[in-house]
Amino acid sequence: MERFVATGGCQLVGGVDVPGAKNSVLKLMAASLLACGRTTLRSVPDILDVNVMADVLRALGASVERDVAEGSLSIDVPERPTAAADSDLVRRIRASVVVLGPLVARCGEARVALPGGDAIGARALDMHVSGLAKLGAVVDVESGILVARSSGRLQGASIWLDFPSVGATENLLMAGVLAKGTTVIDNAAREPEIADLCAMLVSMGARLDGAGTSTLVIEGVDELRPTTHDTVADRIVAGTFAIGALMTGGDVLVRGGRADHLEIVLDKLTTAGATVDTRPDGFRVRAERPPRSIDVVTLPYPGFPTDLLPQTIALEAVSEGVSLITENVFDSRFVFCRELSKLGADLRTDGHHVVVRRSDRLVGTHVAASDVRAGAGLVLAGLVAEGITSVSEVHHIDRGYAAFAEQLRLLGADIRREPRGGPDARRDDR
Repeated sequence: MERFVATGGCQLVGGVDVPGAKNSVLKLMAASLLACGRTTLRSVPDILDVNVMADVLRALGASVERDVAEGSLSIDVPERPTAAADSDLVRRIRASVVVLGPLVARCGEARVALPGGDAIGARALDMHVSGLAKLGAVVDVESGILVARSSGRLQGASIWLDFPSVGATENLLMAGVLAKGTTVIDNAAREPEIADLCAMLVSMGARLDGAGTSTLVIEGVDELRPTTHDTVADRIVAGTFAIGALMTGGDVLVRGGRADHLEIVLDKLTTAGATVDTRPDGFRVRAERPPRSIDVVTLPYPGFPTDLLPQTIALEAVSEGVSLITENVFDSRFVFCRELSKLGADLRTDGHHVVVRRSDRLVGTHVAASDVRAGAGLVLAGLVAEGITSVSEVHHIDRGYAAFAEQLRLLGADIRREPRGGPDARRDDR
């Protein structure tokens, strides 16, 4: 029960380091289950979700060691992992459902609870289930548990995804690498995190083509070997600091950020008034003048990412003009807008759309994070609001941002973390 307390009026100025991606490392951890022995991941972010996934793997029989200072994580996988994932842990993060594919491929059986996580709408598992069925698994739901069984080795198949689902692509990709024969996944997700998973699987001995495209062709192999892999940089964390730089009239060097993974986002920020310079070690975002409004439509990669939508809405609340924001990925993403309006944002939602007009001023008050990105958006809004803004439910932010308050303080923000019921700030911002 802690909160972030921010005093508005700052400019974010300086440099920030981008860690490995939350949306990749959790899937890389699941992929370690595909090979017996020790796999080591580097550039691992110090976030809550990594701790939860580590516990998921431990419950499956793996040994997990973490060096936070070095940003590394080692996973020792037994000859035969346990087939049943811990239900309480799986329900804490949705990403944990990706142990389903590796487990059924290695063990011939997997028992995984229907996952939990952010309150941003339904994320159906139909494509996971139908894809595994095409590979030869029988999948049922028993008392809230997904149970997948295969009487023998999975068989390669042609799979068409109705929507380029990241989770379904990852699960079917990891199942397909140990299936007999050829698996083709059409309309696959193209996110950089998918390409990162493909790179790790290839280093483990997988045979696949099409990483980064909408068609993945996988030639199944009999077994994989453990590996060492560097996690791709977190484009959502990088984008959050880029948006924060423009919102606050600041100047931030995003070290380690991949501009090529944020092309449409950085283009939108340029239209809104930022100057973006790409460098060998990242990119720099400078606010040369107050921001002006932009229209945004979220789409699967390479479109505008839904995970940067709350931060963008916060930006639009202080941008000159009127913007139309359209959400095409999650049906409850605009829950965030109710909290932002408490700060004085001028918002009107209509289904999958929100119209944002520049508010005369935002004024600090108490708000609550409902998910990882909503929390980040509310913190950014607090940095430009008059007075003091308190953001509670910060465990959501901890799931995706390492030492968020500390990073913002290094950029000049007046922000601290404190117990919900008391004034004393905690020193450890993780």
